[in-house]
Amino acid sequence: MKITLTEFVTLDGVSQGPGSPDEDTSDGFTHGGWLVPHIDGTFVQRASDWLDLADGLLLGRRTYEAFARDWPKITDPADPFAERMNTLPKYVVSNTLTQGTWHPTTVLKGDPVQTVAELRARPGRELQIHGSARLGDALLSAGLIDTLRLVVAPTVLRTGRRLLAGPGATSGLRLTHHEATPNGLLLLEYETTGRAPLGEYEGVTAFV
Repeated sequence: MKITLTEFVTLDGVSQGPGSPDEDTSDGFTHGGWLVPHIDGTFVQRASDWLDLADGLLLGRRTYEAFARDWPKITDPADPFAERMNTLPKYVVSNTLTQGTWHPTTVLKGDPVQTVAELRARPGRELQIHGSARLGDALLSAGLIDTLRLVVAPTVLRTGRRLLAGPGATSGLRLTHHEATPNGLLLLEYETTGRAPLGEYEGVTAFV
């Protein structure tokens, strides 16, 4: 299976609390809900298309617990995501959870890199990470992310937890798709290409 990482991010790199004011208030964050004003039909359709490719969801403990609390309450048959989110197999990386409450769930214990690498070796389409930025960052650094999908909002917050800010190896990416929605969201899809390439500019003038 391919492992894909989908993240919502502001123009200045914040990924914390995109969906509501009380989604994630850790470290005193007070700007939650920054993605919502920019959601439009094009974004919803693309997000639905992405979810159609999933054979399972891979989540960190914090995101899993939030999803397990909220998604089962969404029972409207017209909701474009709820049925699939609630019925897809869930894999949660955690050494503290003993069992899942959002079925069907498998708890992955031990070294996250090793356990996820074993999952990745199975046949299938996509194992999708939504949110779970810390897990996604660690797996990207370990070379286990195949596709990175970013939804960039036209917003600058100047505070909040940044995406892909942890220590680790560099990552090179190749842009495979880009699109702007009517409300100004940038939908960017990348394939990973190994470590980030480096070079030296040999032009007449230097960059300033």
